[in-house]
Amino acid sequence: MRQTQELGQIIILNGAPRSGKSSIVAVIQETFNGLWMNLGVDRFMQMTPARYLPGIGLRPGGERQDIEPLVPILYSAMYESIAAHSRLGLNVVVDVGHHDAYARERGILADSARRLNGLPVLFVGVRCPIEIIMERRQNTPRNVVSAADSPIPHPVQLWQREVHIPGIYDLEVDTSLLTPGACAEVIRQHLADSPVSSAFQRLAAHYT
Repeated sequence: MRQTQELGQIIILNGAPRSGKSSIVAVIQETFNGLWMNLGVDRFMQMTPARYLPGIGLRPGGERQDIEPLVPILYSAMYESIAAHSRLGLNVVVDVGHHDAYARERGILADSARRLNGLPVLFVGVRCPIEIIMERRQNTPRNVVSAADSPIPHPVQLWQREVHIPGIYDLEVDTSLLTPGACAEVIRQHLADSPVSSAFQRLAAHYT
């Protein structure tokens, strides 16, 4: 008789670029019990041909309508892969920046939630004040803001405004207040204390 496979835990970290998601992913992979696979947006962008970039990382604003129709398909492929890993018993941690500020609404978050139906998903909002995000951008050479730019570039403002809509999470952390290690510990404790999460189920229902 076939043995029942225990499902792998899924942790999805949602937030704006430079909010600290990848640093939390690194701590989770290094310190959490068991094998944790990183299936975040950056990994999928590395697999995407250059002519279709930024692909799944397309930022808010509807600026690349030529590749925009591909983005929901890429997200579907990513979430199907996440689901497949979980069903095989592998834990998965995902860093992503969900938004629906494309040239037209795409409903990607709701579709993603439905694709993980029946799987253990912890949806974490990674918050960070825009001033701290700007400091981190200015400390990254390729993102240095010139004096001619506005204090906060419009794309950065769009990310900050759009990425946490509708704001339905199981848990939220603020990386301006907590180190990546402390954020990971909050997540670990939440999983231990509240192993059954419902944000993705509520998101699927919210958009139905």
